[in-house]
Amino acid sequence: MSIADDTVQFLRANDLVLTTAESCTAGKIVTLLSEVEGSGNFIECGYVVYSPQAKQRLLHVNPQTIETFNLTSVEVAREMATGALRDSTANVAVATSGILGPDDVDGIPAGTICFAWAFQTADECHVFSHQHRFRGGRCEVQKQATEYALQWLPHFHRRFLQDEKVSSDE
Repeated sequence: MSIADDTVQFLRANDLVLTTAESCTAGKIVTLLSEVEGSGNFIECGYVVYSPQAKQRLLHVNPQTIETFNLTSVEVAREMATGALRDSTANVAVATSGILGPDDVDGIPAGTICFAWAFQTADECHVFSHQHRFRGGRCEVQKQATEYALQWLPHFHRRFLQDEKVSSDE
């Protein structure tokens, strides 16, 4: 089975509906999942947001967060994930923001990707985040980041069910 098949089965088994907020992965998370038959029942929507203005306007990312922590930060990824859930009927969001390369940006090494996984309950949102550095060319880093975001979804869902409120595993 592929990571997409596994993820759709996981979403189905756990009554989860997904939205994504993707910058560096450019919609590849939703694209990969959409290749699985029946996945439309478990995908609500996907945002592709590159510019700071789009992140602010569509996902309600605070400009001060961007200024303080940089676009490539777990703090921005966390706000992207919660922003994606804000106007959504989904109950889980995955967000990615990073530098595909080949060059470093603002002292951040190429291949650095920040992830956030957010789980919405009736009255609160639980967010987990992580930063990882991948090796390879732009396309390879993008592919690895897409798969990584999905591979770690069950792990953070388990932590959510264990009632961990907020976590950043940098």
